[in-house]
Amino acid sequence: MIRILVAAGALTLVGSLAGTANAQEMLHGYDCTDDCSGHEAGYDWAARNDITDERDCDGESRSFNEGCQAYVEEQADDANRNSQSDDENDNEDIDQ
Repeated sequence: MIRILVAAGALTLVGSLAGTANAQEMLHGYDCTDDCSGHEAGYDWAARNDITDERDCDGESRSFNEGCQAYVEEQADDANRNSQSDDENDNEDIDQ
């Protein structure tokens, strides 16, 4: 009887934690505080201004800065993928 109660309590706790995790929104890998508007604003600002260096993401809002950083990181990831793709194409040319 005690084991059943403990198991039921554990399931309730796990269910509560899962509900909390689902309620937390993320944008580009960063946790949002409320509605992600600060992150979106930082990301959009960085895109409009073609920001490529995270040191330029130094505003007064943490969420704005994280959105800006997300844009910079995404651009660096895209550049790396394109570079790797170009390298693979160069290797195919050599093999032929």
